[in-house]
Amino acid sequence: MWRQAWSTLGVLCFLLVNSLFAQGVPEAPNPGQRPNTQTSAPAQEHPLLPAIALVKDRCITALSKVQDYEATFTKRELIQGKLLTQVMFIRLREQPFSVYLRYGGEQEGREILYLHGQNNNQLLAHEGSGFLSAFGTVPLDPKGDQAMSENHYPVTHIGMRNLVNQILDQWEIETKFGEIDVKYFPNAKLGERECEVIESFHPHPRRDFRFHVTRVFIEKSTGFPIRIENYGFPTQANAAPPLSEEYTYTNVKVNVGLQDKHFDRGNKEYKF
Repeated sequence: MWRQAWSTLGVLCFLLVNSLFAQGVPEAPNPGQRPNTQTSAPAQEHPLLPAIALVKDRCITALSKVQDYEATFTKRELIQGKLLTQVMFIRLREQPFSVYLRYGGEQEGREILYLHGQNNNQLLAHEGSGFLSAFGTVPLDPKGDQAMSENHYPVTHIGMRNLVNQILDQWEIETKFGEIDVKYFPNAKLGERECEVIESFHPHPRRDFRFHVTRVFIEKSTGFPIRIENYGFPTQANAAPPLSEEYTYTNVKVNVGLQDKHFDRGNKEYKF
């Protein structure tokens, strides 16, 4: 269902990912050229503990007040050696967990609907054009091969809350180990949005470290984790770390009053 042909996207080098592209991809702090405003975690405790506390205080507190939201969700993931970029409109309700996605770009017209406890907990999906669109709406196991062929995580893990909880789980595990550097960038920007950024860095690949570099972008005005970046370890000496995954939320509108009708395949806005 989801295995469509993609034009080859070269893996972007580490520094290029952190540049301000003409398409509006915002600038990220460069760990090789850290600004003078950075501060380090206190030496007497594990460097990740203040980072965990900050994310809980800012992000978890802010998201605890969010019942639902609409946003533009941009996902970039390294899939079978190719950097796959997908942009979609998302509607998400926390309780019961419900997701509607409408894709743009090369997947224009693709829609996905997931409502926990409904449709045997399967997602509903259809393509907007091409040969596969002839099959109409099909149910898929969210964790099955077809649904996961273009994704690192299932649709059941989507959303800002799930994303930041995943980072917290990762960092909690890593507090058991050394070989980690944590930096803070209190005056970063993502496009025009003012952010504070937390960066964790592992100098050497180890079995218990999933990523070489992890960055969390926290929007100052809301406390929302509006971008997560994860970089893999370089495969060769002096090579740039490859971007493994990046998730960005823009145009976020919270507590808009999403109801069951917004997650109903019969909604006239949709084409299921």
